Amino acid sequence: MARLVHQPLEDEEFDFILGMTDGPVLAYFCGSWPKALEPCRAMDAVVAALAQEYGTRLTAVRVDITRCPGQTKRYEVTGAPTAVLIAGGGVLASLAGPVTADEFRVLLDAHV
Repeated sequence: MARLVHQPLEDEEFDFILGMTDGPVLAYFCGSWPKALEPCRAMDAVVAALAQEYGTRLTAVRVDITRCPGQTKRYEVTGAPTAVLIAGGGVLASLAGPVTADEFRVLLDAHV
C-alpha cells in the first residue's frame, strides 16, 4: 500500500511526520505565489505517482513554504519547487526546480 502525500499545515506538524516515519521522507517545498504555482502543481502529480510507485519505502510530504517557514530555513530552501530527501534526521540529497519522474527515480534509487 502506498503512503499518501502529506501536507503539514505548520512546522510542528512536519516535525511530527518526520518523527513518526522510519524510512526516507521526500519533502518537496512549494510556493503559492504566481511564478511558483505552475511548476509546483506539476510536481504534485509527479510526487503523487512516485509515492504510489515506491509504496511503503518512501513517505512524501508537500511543504508549503509560507506555512512552514522554519522547515524552509532548516533545509536551506531558496526557491520553489525544491525537493529534499531526508532520512535519519539528515539530508541525503536535494533537487531544485521542476524535476521529472525519471530524475527523481535516479535520486531515489540511489538512497531508497
